[in-house]
Amino acid sequence: MSIDAEMKAALVTFTIESLELLQDMEDGLLSLEDGEDPTERINSIFRAAHTIKGSSGLFGLDHIVKFTHVVESVLDLVREGKVAVSSELIAVLLPCCDHMALLIRAVIDGDVDENPTTTAAGDDLLVELRPFLECDSDNKVAAFTPAQERFEASGGGDVETGDWHLSLRFGADSLRSGMDPLSFIRYLSTLGNIVNLTTITNSIPAAEDMDPETNYLGFEIDVKSHAGKEALENVFEFVRGDSLIHILPLESAIGDYIELIRSLPEDDIFLGELLVKSGVLTKRELDEGLSKQKIDSENSQTAQPIGEILVGQRVVQQPLINAALEKQKQIKDNKARENQSIRVDAERLDKLIDLIGELVISSAGVNLRALQVAETVLLEATSEMMRLVEEVRDSALQLRMVPIGSTFSRFQRVVRDVSKDLGKEINLVITGGDTEVDKSVVEKIGDPLMHLVRNAMDHGIESAEVRQQNGKPSQGSLRLNAYHESGTIAIEVGDDGGGLNRERILAKAVEKGLVAADAKLTDQEVYALIFEPGFSTAAQISNLSGRGVGMDVVKRNVTDLRGSIEVESSMGVGTTIRVRLPLTLAIIDGFLVGVGKASFVVPLDRVVECLELTNDTETHDYMDLRGEVLPFIRLRSLFGIVEQPPRRSNVIVVEVAGSKTGLVVDRLLGEFQTVIKPLGKLFAHVQGLGGSTILGSGEVALILDVPVLVSSFEQKLQRNTQLYPA
Repeated sequence: MSIDAEMKAALVTFTIESLELLQDMEDGLLSLEDGEDPTERINSIFRAAHTIKGSSGLFGLDHIVKFTHVVESVLDLVREGKVAVSSELIAVLLPCCDHMALLIRAVIDGDVDENPTTTAAGDDLLVELRPFLECDSDNKVAAFTPAQERFEASGGGDVETGDWHLSLRFGADSLRSGMDPLSFIRYLSTLGNIVNLTTITNSIPAAEDMDPETNYLGFEIDVKSHAGKEALENVFEFVRGDSLIHILPLESAIGDYIELIRSLPEDDIFLGELLVKSGVLTKRELDEGLSKQKIDSENSQTAQPIGEILVGQRVVQQPLINAALEKQKQIKDNKARENQSIRVDAERLDKLIDLIGELVISSAGVNLRALQVAETVLLEATSEMMRLVEEVRDSALQLRMVPIGSTFSRFQRVVRDVSKDLGKEINLVITGGDTEVDKSVVEKIGDPLMHLVRNAMDHGIESAEVRQQNGKPSQGSLRLNAYHESGTIAIEVGDDGGGLNRERILAKAVEKGLVAADAKLTDQEVYALIFEPGFSTAAQISNLSGRGVGMDVVKRNVTDLRGSIEVESSMGVGTTIRVRLPLTLAIIDGFLVGVGKASFVVPLDRVVECLELTNDTETHDYMDLRGEVLPFIRLRSLFGIVEQPPRRSNVIVVEVAGSKTGLVVDRLLGEFQTVIKPLGKLFAHVQGLGGSTILGSGEVALILDVPVLVSSFEQKLQRNTQLYPA
């Protein structure tokens, strides 16, 4: 199948939107068993499947239409309550979503024709769907068209179109014209069953005044038929000119049509088109109503609403007009929201951030020159410029912020599948999903979180039997939580399992030579050992974990993101692993300091306060901070700076995981907007550096990675304590 350039552009939009709809379908399916009323979610899932099917048909993707139609038929049965929501149903529908995504991605790759291998895989899934379709005696699998016994309204799915009421008033001259009213009624019976017929005789005159060639009869008829309104209307094609014919759904069927109108796709915004698409109005009836509206407006200069005209002409009932008006308002509101947002290519956004980073550097240089000139007007202008640049920076970074809930929602499927493989009952609880973080951080944290979630399910949460023996509910709980904390985002992966066995971890670490046998470690230091390469306490190896590969990768990935990771655990209660990451990887607020001729930047969110270093601390690396012992790191010694030290030094108090440490520096240079530049591979082995930045003077300043710096310092102190015990 060949596609022109214009159609290709539309096809790209179709594939993007279809994948988004499939993600919505998967999220909806995963949430059906949460105990809340699933009605609206079922309708939403059905609408997503129907939209994909309809759009696929527009592009001639018949293989997608064929598969999706069966899925849609099952979902329609679920909507009608003929198939109950169950774990078995969801277990079949989820792979169907995956298969539909596979078909859509094949279109993205340029394969718009049916693939035999993919079709075979789809047929296997359809076999699994067949038992659910057999729950419906009417067998809705076949595709129905208006020419057949049922019709498929665009956007609304299959709705039974029987239960029509016909009000017939044949013209007085119909008999003279050779049109027998009874012949039309007999023909009408071929399209369905006439369940009630009432003859209207109030126009019959006295016997002496009757004309044998004049028709005086009318009929009120109830028909049970699967034919559409237009097909019923066509029965009376030859007598329509001088007869009054009204075809309306019975009151018992109005609810079905209201639901159909609500489920229509948001393609048309006109009231009449919505009614035509739902099948309660024919194109001819709409044209007649519009013609009357036009004539009335020309005569009275006031246009009567089309809904009032259609109700007055008795071609549609008021409840259906109300439903169409609600749908019309919904479409207008949604289109208004869509017009407020646009898709932006990620590369363009990254380019914008890079340019703003360069602007920050240039503005810092301008501000430095203004300070050197010390001209009041120039200083005021640069100050205003710096303020505006900062606002532009914050606004640009906000463009990249996305809720982390989109990453969390991926784990609904993972938890469901993995818990099934492990034979455990595990419930995933997500909180803080609306917490926003830089898109680049979200993309890179997905894999580490995946391993933490799998590890918690495999090693953390016990089997149902063990949990019951320990007095716990048979269903385990896995928690994903996110929140902002001091300029960072904290992500927690927690479980209510058995917790970490401190003694077992320590024994394994001693066995592997990671720590000395007589080492005195805190709980945090012991739990941190699980992130060492090759470390595992699993009694047996599973498909998920147990080989000691993965947790070290988690820590390395988190460290690469300038983040930190910590563990809290309690035996028999559970474990929480907390990952802290910067909100953005591009630009940060920093505190500029000087040591000798070198300049360093400390991330401002780590800085607690600044102090002057007293002379009585020259012989040791700690000080008294208001009754609290504050260890400190001398950056001069750490980086081997040999210039003459100043008479007085300063201490920057930083906080990592609730603990305070001091950084001894020569000069405090104030807050500084920092554009992070990565270090080259040559410096990758240097611990405690998170990157570099360019100062307004053109000099390079190193950005300190405070968590790594503090952790390295604590390990050094631990080693010295072991070598030289008190």
